[in-house]
Amino acid sequence: MIIPREKYLQQLIAAEGNGMVKIVTGIRRSGKSFLLMTLFHQHLIEQGVQESHIIEISLDNRKNKRLRDPDTLLDYIDSRVQADGRIHYVILDEVQLVDDFVEVLLSLMQDKRMDVYVSGSNSRFLSKDVVTEFRGRGDEIHLYPLSFSEYYAAAGGDRRDAWKDYYTYGGLPQVLLTEDEEKKADYLTDLYELTYLKDIVERNHLRNVEGLRTLIRILASSIGSPTNPRRIANTFLSAEDIRIKDSTIRDYIDYLQDAFLIEEALRYDVKGRKYIGTETKYYFADMGIRAAILNLRQQEETHIMENIIYNELRMRGYRVDVGMVETWTTNAENKTMRLPLEIDFVVNKGAERIYIQSAYRMPGEEKEKQEKRSLLSTNDNFRKIIITYDDIKQKTDEQGIVTISLLDFLLNPHSI
Repeated sequence: MIIPREKYLQQLIAAEGNGMVKIVTGIRRSGKSFLLMTLFHQHLIEQGVQESHIIEISLDNRKNKRLRDPDTLLDYIDSRVQADGRIHYVILDEVQLVDDFVEVLLSLMQDKRMDVYVSGSNSRFLSKDVVTEFRGRGDEIHLYPLSFSEYYAAAGGDRRDAWKDYYTYGGLPQVLLTEDEEKKADYLTDLYELTYLKDIVERNHLRNVEGLRTLIRILASSIGSPTNPRRIANTFLSAEDIRIKDSTIRDYIDYLQDAFLIEEALRYDVKGRKYIGTETKYYFADMGIRAAILNLRQQEETHIMENIIYNELRMRGYRVDVGMVETWTTNAENKTMRLPLEIDFVVNKGAERIYIQSAYRMPGEEKEKQEKRSLLSTNDNFRKIIITYDDIKQKTDEQGIVTISLLDFLLNPHSI
């Protein structure tokens, strides 16, 4: 089965010959190699590029270990370039394994005979150092695990059954290609333990592996809940009887973000138009990995749904924050009190802004009124949307708030 990943392929095609290094980033096993070395390779051949003008190197392949030396790699690539004046497409998979790889890429960029594409699984190397060093000459394409629409297009069948499989086992391509549920679970567990966790520990020279493992478990069990390093340190102390510094927890969280396992959603004061630095939320890039961390327990659809909506918005190119808006209420003693309300997602792309609430069920008017309250409290004219698991037809109320079903939102890229 071939999963086309059309969105990402088109991004690569649009970036051809732009004078930049095309940098494909993403979580391990999300399909970066397949995108570059199968889908993009096939596109080049269909456009008439000769095989001899496509130089592909998988740097995580043991056979290519010697090419992790920067000078050896440059000499090898130079030996493959023919003196016919045609562009050669250089594709380097897992380029962060090369010593001084930034210097290597800068050298390749200066050769007008080459159009360079690289992939890597660590954002500290590829999203931070490379972009800084290249000063705008690096073009990043971030590859996510399969969206639900990609998953369903390949899996087919009943939408609700596909949804259950997706939120349980996630969107890594190999999971979709594995039919047996026990084998899916084993694959995800092994991937987490032997690839993700091991990679983070070795890359950052960590000694407290159990501390990192515990932190990941805490984050996985509380997706979508506001937290901070101090609160997590208190959880370590109360639940695990372990003392750990706030700064250490912050470092560990940074390592998880660098490996693309989690993303951080900042809290944003909508009326004050400023970020609130006290607490943030963390979401997992893939629900299958999150499930493996928790041994497929805590499969509560409410929080999982919120995480998947967050991921979908990020896949669509939006910046996503958690909104806070303050309103006023009267208590039982008829005293006026401030009432802070949360908007699940404040979504931005350019000048566009959308407020989105994730509401698993809205069984009656009272629940619907509750979900709308924070949206209406913004007192502005930006679009406002409620996404619900309920199987309903899209509707817009007299105040302009749109309500849409979860699966319609996920399956239609233009749903919002």
